[in-house]
Amino acid sequence: MHSIIKNSALVFSLGVTLLTQGCVSSNQYASHANSATMVGELVIAEPLAVNYKSEIAIARLSEVISRVQISEEQRAQLFYDRGVLYDSVGLRSLARLDFTRALQLKPDLVDAYNFLGIHFTQMQEFSQAYEKFDSALDLAPGHEYAYLNRGIALYYGSRPELAVADFKAFHEKQSDDPYRLLWLFLTEFEVDAIAAKEALKSRAKQVDDRTWAKQVINLYLGDISQQSFISGLTNNIRSNKELTDRLCEAYFYLGKYNQMLGKPAVAANFFKLSLSTNVYEFVEHRYAKLELDLMRTPKAISVVEP
Repeated sequence: MHSIIKNSALVFSLGVTLLTQGCVSSNQYASHANSATMVGELVIAEPLAVNYKSEIAIARLSEVISRVQISEEQRAQLFYDRGVLYDSVGLRSLARLDFTRALQLKPDLVDAYNFLGIHFTQMQEFSQAYEKFDSALDLAPGHEYAYLNRGIALYYGSRPELAVADFKAFHEKQSDDPYRLLWLFLTEFEVDAIAAKEALKSRAKQVDDRTWAKQVINLYLGDISQQSFISGLTNNIRSNKELTDRLCEAYFYLGKYNQMLGKPAVAANFFKLSLSTNVYEFVEHRYAKLELDLMRTPKAISVVEP
C-alpha cells in the first residue's frame, strides 16, 4: 500500500480542445464544442510501472521450464502461470504463445481456453474467441468469467442479443456487482436503449451506494453530470495504485458514455486516457484498445463523416 499521493497526481485544466482534437475536421470540432459543456479538469495518475516481482517470477518460471525434469501436466501449468504473468505486464503475444503451449500439453486446462478467448477478442478474431469460450464452458459449465468474456466477445462481434444472455447469466451470479450490471446495460443498450435504461434503473437498487462504481451507474442514469462524476474520482483514494485503477475504469466508462451521446472524438480520448494507466489486467484497459481499433474501421469512420 502506497501513501496518499494526491499531490503527485497531475491535475490538468483540459477544455474542449483536448477532448475533441485529432479525429474530427474543423467543422466537426465546432459542432462538438458548441453541443457540449466539457470537463474543465481531468485527474491523471502516474502510469503503473511493471512490477519487478513479476519480472523475477517470469525469469524463475522460464528457468524451471527449460531446465527441470517435470511431468507434462506440471509443465503445462508452468506455461499457463508464465502466460498469466506475461499478460499482466502487457506482453500479450508471449502470453498467447504460453497458453497455447499449455493446452497442447494439457487440453483440459479451462483457464487457458478462457485467456485465449480474451486475446482473440482483442484481436477481433471473434470466431476463434467463441470457440475458446465454448471449450471452457464445455469443460466447466459453471465458469462465471467465461460467460463474462464470451459475452464481451459477442458484444464486440455485433451479436448483442446473444451477448445479453451471457451477461444475464453472469449478473445473476452476483446481482449487486456494479460491473456485471454495467456490461449487461451496455449490451442491452445495443438492443433497446429505452428498455436498457429502465432495466438499469431497476437493477441499480441492488448496488451499494458506497461502492464507487455506483457513480458510473448514476452517470448513465443521468442522476449526476459528467463534471460531477469526474470531480469525485479522487474521493477516498489512498494510493497511486488505487487512483490508477479507478481512472482506468472511469475513463473507459466515460468513453462508452460519450459514445452513447454520439461524441466519438470525445470517447476516443477517454479510451486513450484509460490506456495510459497501464493497468493491463483490467477488463477496461483490454477493451479500451479494441474500442479505438473499432473506431478506426471504415464502417465506423463512415458513420461520423458528414
